[in-house]
Amino acid sequence: MADKQAVSFGLLLPTREMVMNQERPDFRQLIALAERAEEMGFDSVWVGDSILARPRLEAFTTLAAIASRTQRVKLGTAVLLSALRHPVLLANEAANLDLLSAGRVILGLGIATKTPSTQAEFAACGVNFGRRIGIFEEGVTLMRRLWTEQSVTFAGRHFRLDNVRLGLRPYQATGIPIWLAGSVDNALRRVARLGDGWFPNPPSPQVFREQWQQLLTFGRDLGKEMQQVHRAIYTTLNINSDVSQAEQEMRTFIEGYYHTPFDSMRRLQSICFGTPDTCVAWLNEFIDAGTQTIVLRFGSPDQFGQLERCAQDVLARVHRA
Repeated sequence: MADKQAVSFGLLLPTREMVMNQERPDFRQLIALAERAEEMGFDSVWVGDSILARPRLEAFTTLAAIASRTQRVKLGTAVLLSALRHPVLLANEAANLDLLSAGRVILGLGIATKTPSTQAEFAACGVNFGRRIGIFEEGVTLMRRLWTEQSVTFAGRHFRLDNVRLGLRPYQATGIPIWLAGSVDNALRRVARLGDGWFPNPPSPQVFREQWQQLLTFGRDLGKEMQQVHRAIYTTLNINSDVSQAEQEMRTFIEGYYHTPFDSMRRLQSICFGTPDTCVAWLNEFIDAGTQTIVLRFGSPDQFGQLERCAQDVLARVHRA
């Protein structure tokens, strides 16, 4: 088991759901949800990323707007497909957001699952999908260097820089924390090599525990101390004393979002629905397995109601340390 530390909670904002369900997304609702999450004690707010495959409000401009209306919450991406952006541009934009928010940014990054829609998305953006992993890894390396070094010269397989100095440096002097998604062996090896944090979406606390042990093994193979890697998860909840209604709302949400049968997604992702007691137990099991940050997404049309119910009936009862 991982060492116990204080646990933080984040809210994934419904940037895709708004685009799916509103002809002209009402951004005021999103700002109000972020503000309410901060008022209710959430530690962070997060946004997803997709340009074409699963259209949603753009990540950095959305977080910039939220930064201007909040004071305390961390601002994260869950997760950003960084290979779609040139690392010099992405490093500059992320540094700007970090400055604007006085150092509240966390970059959750992923490589994208292989589906026809994501392959088409990469092609439309001019990025070779088959080379995305190498592009991703070089990009992470370059961003770290651009944030912390006076100038960067680099000759890689995908990028070449000659004495490049980033004009904007992050507010965080050591650079912006990078949490990497993924749970298969190669993804875990990538976390061990490149990540400040690990950010999976495991279908159960037991799976999380097993994958963490695997990550520790990969870290030992590299001679790295993995206890310094922050352990986060992403989970989807629907809290309702009417369990049948909770299940129906969750099914509708997941199948509408992914266009995939609910039972299939449930085997792949972290999903919990039911009474407050059920959700408390679910989160506590992840905490007992060593999770340090839990980012919550609500599988419900009533985002504000779920937020209130979660804060009052669930988070008040979980193990905070």
